Amino acid sequence: MSQVLALKYRPKRFEDLIGQSTVSQTLSLALDTNRLSHAYLLSGLRGSGKTSTARILAKSFLCDQGPTSTPCEVCDNCLSANNGKHLDIIEMDAASNRGIDDIKDLIEHIKYKPSSAKYKVFIIDEIHMLTPQAFNALLKTLEEPPEFVKFILATTDPLKLPATILSRTQHFRFNKIPHKDVLHHLIHILNLENIKFENDALDILSRSGQGSLRDTLTMLDQAIIFSKGDITTTAVVDMLGLLDPKVLDKIFDLIVENQDITEAMTMLENFEASLIIDEMAIYLKDRMLRRDSRFNVLIYDRYFKILSDSKHLLYLNSDGEFVLLLTLLKMQEAVNLKSIDDILDEVEQVQTKTQNIEEVVEEDHISPVIDTPIPHETEIVEVVNEEDYDYNIDYKKLTDKIYDKNYDLGECFEQSFKFISFIENTLLIASIAQGECRKLLHKNFAHIRSMSEEVFGNDIEIEFEKVEPKVVLIEPIEEVANDGSSCMQNTIAPTINSMTDAQHEYQIEDIEHSDMFNNAKELFKPTKIVVTSKA
Repeated sequence: MSQVLALKYRPKRFEDLIGQSTVSQTLSLALDTNRLSHAYLLSGLRGSGKTSTARILAKSFLCDQGPTSTPCEVCDNCLSANNGKHLDIIEMDAASNRGIDDIKDLIEHIKYKPSSAKYKVFIIDEIHMLTPQAFNALLKTLEEPPEFVKFILATTDPLKLPATILSRTQHFRFNKIPHKDVLHHLIHILNLENIKFENDALDILSRSGQGSLRDTLTMLDQAIIFSKGDITTTAVVDMLGLLDPKVLDKIFDLIVENQDITEAMTMLENFEASLIIDEMAIYLKDRMLRRDSRFNVLIYDRYFKILSDSKHLLYLNSDGEFVLLLTLLKMQEAVNLKSIDDILDEVEQVQTKTQNIEEVVEEDHISPVIDTPIPHETEIVEVVNEEDYDYNIDYKKLTDKIYDKNYDLGECFEQSFKFISFIENTLLIASIAQGECRKLLHKNFAHIRSMSEEVFGNDIEIEFEKVEPKVVLIEPIEEVANDGSSCMQNTIAPTINSMTDAQHEYQIEDIEHSDMFNNAKELFKPTKIVVTSKA
């Protein structure tokens, strides 16, 4: 009758321990230098080798050549210890013998000397399960046992032990066994068993064991049976109910390429949402270590935040299918989002392109000036592309999208920008953005560019063309009223090509509410109004 792998390949020497080099080295040196403690505490993850280490240590105490780190394996004590039949090795499961009466029976055994070996060794597994009364009964004996008694305690939860117990033992902490060590051990066992396997299949088994060698070997036994002696990746993922890495490759290709994710939802419909999200996180971690060219650090950061949010939604008992659909859509959108550095670069480029317009305004010495938006009737020469397609329609769509996002932004965009042409993926716009509108447009340029890409394409370039502003000159004329007092009356003189210098200037607020001023704005729809005195 064949043994299960976990028992058949259980370590019998310190050098056989997997992934616990620090523990095995320290215990070996203590045995070889005869610096022995009366009580040892071994703690760590299940299946990490605590009980196996306790039995090896007990055999090292009892060997005819011992205490030694390399038992002879041929003496009666070693053979009896390997078979689990040595009378001087007493194993006790504290999970089922946790009361004070059980500890009293153990203390009674301590009074008697070993039957054939140098020491009597007590191995107490899951020591944290003892009751407080049992711990108290054990304290004195644990601190000062007879010279021929050794205690080896094992636990998966050392934090539950009283401080008085911890202070009376040498504590050895067992680490989670590294993935690569588990993988190498599985390959070694399968080669000895003459069983065929795929490396990816063993990688999935090792990962699923989560650092527990015993759990991994149990799954390996199951995989050998399920795959009929030929362990394949497909067989392992089917047995464990996991996602095939090839399926995840296909799903992330759909996400990155911004394709319809209906196919992805179909591939995932037979799996639990929580399992899918966990598998996605593991897959992305693996891709990050392999430096997959499809993703960068920013994308990984966004994806892991999305998966974390999805786990929280599932914790709140949200519908699994909805959470999964939302997760895939958010991942798809995350690919299209720009980084802050990219947005700042684009803003700097736009500021450079509009610098000429700003310099014209700054170098204009006629003052004061009032900022008014460019009228709808401003004549702009339109250049039609070679395919005779009217891109004004797309530009109108862009304007509507900006209005939908923010009405004030849309109003500034429509009043300050005018479409000229769209040729070779370059959108040419006339711009006379001034005052608060210009600030608002600059501040939100990243959103405007993003919406432009949605309408005109991702590789669009936006360029601006300087437009000379119209100027209306308003000249106040002094007249005499009927009552003999002096008053000011405004006349309007349109000046397009140049502006007349004046020695005296009136502030805008002096006339901005007058009917003549308002009529001038309506009649000439200027971008500047210059108010001067009558020469």
